[in-house]
Amino acid sequence: MSSAALQPTSEPPTTPVDERLGRVGFLTKLLQRPELGAMIGAGVVLLFFVVTADKFGTLSGMARWTDVASTLGIMAVAVALLMIGGEFDLSAGVMTGSAGLLMGILSTEVGMNLWLAILLTFVFAAGVGFINGYMVIRTGLPSFIVTLATFFILRGVNLGGTKAITDTVRVGGLRDVAGYDSAQRILASDFWAPHNFRISVIWWIAVTALATWVLSRTRVGNWIFGVGGDKIAARNVGVPVNRVKIGLFMMTSMAAGLVGIMIALRLGSVQAGQGIGEEFNYIIAAVAGGCLLTGGFGSAVGAAMGALIIGMTFIGIQFSGWNTDWRYLFLGVILLAAVLVNTYVRRRAEGARG
Repeated sequence: MSSAALQPTSEPPTTPVDERLGRVGFLTKLLQRPELGAMIGAGVVLLFFVVTADKFGTLSGMARWTDVASTLGIMAVAVALLMIGGEFDLSAGVMTGSAGLLMGILSTEVGMNLWLAILLTFVFAAGVGFINGYMVIRTGLPSFIVTLATFFILRGVNLGGTKAITDTVRVGGLRDVAGYDSAQRILASDFWAPHNFRISVIWWIAVTALATWVLSRTRVGNWIFGVGGDKIAARNVGVPVNRVKIGLFMMTSMAAGLVGIMIALRLGSVQAGQGIGEEFNYIIAAVAGGCLLTGGFGSAVGAAMGALIIGMTFIGIQFSGWNTDWRYLFLGVILLAAVLVNTYVRRRAEGARG
């Protein structure tokens, strides 16, 4: 017998396969999308009210519920980015009122051109957001505590300051100030007569598209997900955690400033109590859109869809002739259902990846 026959045969070496490069099925990819639940929910709500409410599915009806959803959606997208970054802002609602009041006082009482008043209002909003973020970073307190304090401060200033300056809790006369016509045309006008869609719908779509691009295509988007998922790990790989968080707070306050200005220009006046309680609607829309309360997961499109669900619900209840107080029941159901669906989808997606 030859020596070659006595030598053991060896199998050719195999190249190890990285499990991360394994093919992911369509269902798994779908389950990994944060906005999946909101899209399904929006379809169900739309179908329900088209069947039960007259004129809900017409263009005029669509103009009504997209009007409600648009201003809510602008804020929901901003709040969603902040929640993805692991923080909350309970002062976002009252900030819309503060912005409208400040713009109104500067233009009607001080005599500024409306565009200059709008610019200073955005500067003020950015300053409030910076203080919120800086306080969270420096004190280590939960953001809901810091922004809850800001909520009460702004609410007190809105009521007390407005009454001290105007002797009422309202600022009016915006339609008579210089610059109103051009500002109203850009920020608060209608289009597509006779259905009269609000231009805020265009702003809503633009803000959603911009936020989606930032989250999915930029380094800043990766930073936002990183600081929300694990800020210590993010800091260890060089992410400027503090700057990202402060920037998110500033962005949220400036979005509130934009919405407050839009509403003030639309109505021609501002009430001191405007925006109080709206912060919960923003959070509900973001959660319905797939944002986790623990941070690190969510999408701008999902938040926009969550706002659309709330807008359709509010107007659908009116069109159906129901008592509008029932909308709060729907908000509670939407919030609970969103949390349950998001948790289920998240676990299925993680199981599929494993």
